Amino acid sequence: MGTSSSQFSGSASSPALPPPPPEIATLDALRRPWYERLGRGVQTVWQQVTRNKKVAVGTVIVLFFILVAILGPFFIHTDPNRLSDNAQAAPSAAHWLGTTAVGQDIFSQLVVGTRSSIFWGLLTGISVTVLSIAVGLVSGYFGGLTDEVLSLLTNVFLVLPALPLAIVLASYFPRGPATVALVIIFTSWSWGARVLRSQTLSMRSREFVTAARANGETTWRLIFFEIFPNEISIVAANFVSTTLYVILASASLEFLGLGDANNVSWGSMFYWAQRDNALISGLWWWFIPPGLCIAVLGAGLSLINFGIDEIADPRLRKERMPRLFRKKKVVS
Repeated sequence: MGTSSSQFSGSASSPALPPPPPEIATLDALRRPWYERLGRGVQTVWQQVTRNKKVAVGTVIVLFFILVAILGPFFIHTDPNRLSDNAQAAPSAAHWLGTTAVGQDIFSQLVVGTRSSIFWGLLTGISVTVLSIAVGLVSGYFGGLTDEVLSLLTNVFLVLPALPLAIVLASYFPRGPATVALVIIFTSWSWGARVLRSQTLSMRSREFVTAARANGETTWRLIFFEIFPNEISIVAANFVSTTLYVILASASLEFLGLGDANNVSWGSMFYWAQRDNALISGLWWWFIPPGLCIAVLGAGLSLINFGIDEIADPRLRKERMPRLFRKKKVVS
């Protein structure tokens, strides 16, 4: 009895089995179904996004402009294209941001132009991102001749200067926001495609992709349900940076007169301001408001992009308090 009890007590006090190594735990996680990995990934990203101040501030800024674009024109009772005799008026109670050289209300133009700029910016950013995803995933997964052809095409567009090419193309097509969007889509997809191709080349040889291929999964299911969910952070960062570039590029093309001057947008406001010599005439209220809108929106998108980079790469996360300012423990 004594011997058995001692053996029992010894077995009860024996240490527990050590946890599996991180490599095995990661491999087990990658072997889970795609929807479970995608759901857990979205949940993890959401938790990290809510804790990241840069993403939070940037999201508030972008949502503010989206709300203005959606609801703002319904509260504007002045036609932004209506002419009046009160030309070049300074900001006042009647005209919050003054008037143009032909008496148009600048505040109405700014609010209505927000809808056009945000709509075409987001639509063009989504289109560029989708095109980058398609080229990058197909090129990286299939390899061979397909990869060589798509890589050659991508390298050609990477070498070509985007803005001069966009100016040349826009000058040969009818002017309008749709033309500007198509030109930017045509010249801006190569950067995202290159990044996604490199990531797909690394992902296609992972063990969970090999296991899914051995189970008889189709090629497109492997691409979009096994590989693509692991590239969400890259796609999100690419979309945010592309949207920022699109808004700046479209405003630049419209400022140069390659857009529709009758379409109210931030870029067209710059075009008419420089055409009527607003800077020389001292009409600062004509070009500063759209410039501030572009700058603030660009800052919000940049904050979101920086926050996504920090979430995707923990090495970029900064400590909340520098070491120099930490309180040292006093040894008594």
